[in-house]
Amino acid sequence: MQPTIETKNVTKRFRVAKARQGFWNTVRGLFSNEGRDIVAVDDISFTIEEGSFVGYLGPNGAGKSTTIKMMTGILHPTSGEIRVAGMSPQHNRKEVARRMGVVFGQRTQLWWDLPVRDSLELLAAMYRVSGPDLQRSMRTFDETLEIGPFLDVPVRKLSLGQRMRADLAAALLHRPSVVFLDEPTIGLDVVAKSGIRRFLREINRKEGVTILLTTHDMDDIEQLCSRVIVINHGRLVFDGDIDHLRTSLGAPTLLTVEYATAPASSPIGPWNVVEQAGAVVTVAFDRTACTAGEVIARLSQFGELRDVHMSEPNIETVIERMYTG
Repeated sequence: MQPTIETKNVTKRFRVAKARQGFWNTVRGLFSNEGRDIVAVDDISFTIEEGSFVGYLGPNGAGKSTTIKMMTGILHPTSGEIRVAGMSPQHNRKEVARRMGVVFGQRTQLWWDLPVRDSLELLAAMYRVSGPDLQRSMRTFDETLEIGPFLDVPVRKLSLGQRMRADLAAALLHRPSVVFLDEPTIGLDVVAKSGIRRFLREINRKEGVTILLTTHDMDDIEQLCSRVIVINHGRLVFDGDIDHLRTSLGAPTLLTVEYATAPASSPIGPWNVVEQAGAVVTVAFDRTACTAGEVIARLSQFGELRDVHMSEPNIETVIERMYTG
């Protein structure tokens, strides 16, 4: 597959003026070069192939939004190179804009006082989408995002879930090959999140749209992303699939067994007993140190097993462990 997004040794520094007290000191500070540099993104490199669905994760202030803004051409990197669809967002911004769609969960690209339909028609004109293509897209969005019932409602009167669906329609109106999503499900209820996730899966799998998603909702990551990139303090700290992320941190797997009768003593082995209630015992073990089969075989030495259930650590626990580790 061809790379859709490439970042090579990208760094972004911001100059922050020195804080001053008093009105006249503040005024003098406007004409002073005193201050310090803050590194928001620090020498990151990665490649995202065409048709991928990638989660871009990190705590607040890690540099996620700054990276997205550089990829979309809003900000320019201090050093390094970014290419989207084979072009530089800084030097070929108009051409790249035609290839990409962007959704910022806390902002909208729709006109606040206009009905949704008018906003979409204006965007279609800006992107030179033909009348037949626009009508075809509107039918598709009605089927997949169910925007029909509020097409003639002013944007300011939409619920958060409706506005997000309208923003997704606006971002995809010109059929971009790559979409950047920055917190697209923030503040949405369970039903609204489910609908948006279903839509994103569909455009990724059926149409091959490359999607880069930043989110704090770990359900988004587990349900949508085949790969995760983790950034912390501006530096890339992990790039791989979710299973690799779990194992690389040694995050414990939970195994619950039910014995025919309660074991005479607490089972001892290469695990930690998390809970023991009569005949039911839950242990936590590291799959990089021993396999599930080995743990089950050792546990069977303490009595006859009736039932076995294994669960992997959830991604939120894994990410938190990475940030604090």
